Amino acid sequence: MNFFFFVTMQKQRIPSNFPCNAELEVDKISNLPAQIVDKILSHLSLRDAVRTSVLSSKWRYKWVSLPNLVFDNQSLLISSQDQTFIKNKIVNIVDHVLLLHSGPIQKFKLSHRDLQGVCDIDRWILFLSRGSVKEFILEIWKGHRYKLHSSIYLCQKLIHLELFNCLLKPPLTFIGFKSLKSLDLQHITMEQDAFEHLVSSCHLLERLTLMNFEGFSDLKIHAPNLLFFDVGGVFEDINFMDTFNLAIVSIGLYVNPGFDKNLTLGSAGNLVKFFAHLPRLQRLEVQSFFLKYLADGKVPGRLPTPCDELSFLSIRINFNHLDECLAALCLLRSSPNLQELEMLARTEEQSALRTVASVMEENYQNCMFNQLRHVKIAGISGLKQELNFINFLLANSPILERMTVKPASVDGAWDMLKELLRFRRASVQAEIVYLDP
Repeated sequence: MNFFFFVTMQKQRIPSNFPCNAELEVDKISNLPAQIVDKILSHLSLRDAVRTSVLSSKWRYKWVSLPNLVFDNQSLLISSQDQTFIKNKIVNIVDHVLLLHSGPIQKFKLSHRDLQGVCDIDRWILFLSRGSVKEFILEIWKGHRYKLHSSIYLCQKLIHLELFNCLLKPPLTFIGFKSLKSLDLQHITMEQDAFEHLVSSCHLLERLTLMNFEGFSDLKIHAPNLLFFDVGGVFEDINFMDTFNLAIVSIGLYVNPGFDKNLTLGSAGNLVKFFAHLPRLQRLEVQSFFLKYLADGKVPGRLPTPCDELSFLSIRINFNHLDECLAALCLLRSSPNLQELEMLARTEEQSALRTVASVMEENYQNCMFNQLRHVKIAGISGLKQELNFINFLLANSPILERMTVKPASVDGAWDMLKELLRFRRASVQAEIVYLDP
């Protein structure tokens, strides 16, 4: 039961012959302390906040000073299939709210499943740029990329900027968002130089998310205060510069294996280059085909500088690919304080399996994982190199508590389980948990 419905029902329960001296009593709803009213309104959708205006005369315009305006599916309930009607309804509602609103707007979110890039958004952004908006979220779920109005680049109080299905063309005079700490760009189009300038000119940036982008393929990340970085898309190269505070990284390189020959997967020594500016890395997720990128060029036995703070590592790996296996082994050797490891097998081409298995056996020497406690391995099919890797982890993890194994299919699963149970374990408390596929 929401607040609006509850209060309305309470008022309806008051009998008509209520004693007349009640008129002298204080109307508790109308005279709630301002901070309580603000708290109540902050927990309601914009639609329900507006509806509180019927509670009493003192509540009639309480909502107009709301600092956070969220126009989403919950606030904009439109029961129609007519796209023109939906578009006009959304525009009328946003216009009406902005017209009546008084006071500063700290957060503005526009995200509706039927929202398209209409020109009216330009007006709203221009209106917001004249205030002190700190959080701006725009998600265009239908139609072509919406070209972001240039007045957005005047919002120098922005702390969080989130865009979905937008085209960004910052003016040449743009000097960055001086207060921005969080930037989330998904399904966007932007030129290479503009992207690099946007990231490097936001000096306070702490969180950066990039998903499914077009217009640039070289990810040059120059952000001295960056703590969190999450990227997923198709790109040719990635370079970190002055990112010595970066602690959480998740990278997915979306590459169709059928087009590998047409994609430049970096230059020599990607593994060493990638970690050169990440001394404080605590959590790393290597998704999709990014391990193939890291394995390109010379793969050392260990990184020049160990990842001393890395405690969580998740890797998507093709155990049939020798260089990927060597790259994964390099990461493990270079992470002396690793506590949690996740590995998801990715099957592609079938290379010389016997060669991979024999070469990897030669590399499973003099390596202990003294802090490793939890291991999850999924998607394996019982190949020799997969089982050898599991055996290697079990034999060299003295405080391991649990290893969870989930095969890709039921084929050969029983034989795999029997093989796993025969492996020697360095940890007397280690248990192997087998999950059905």
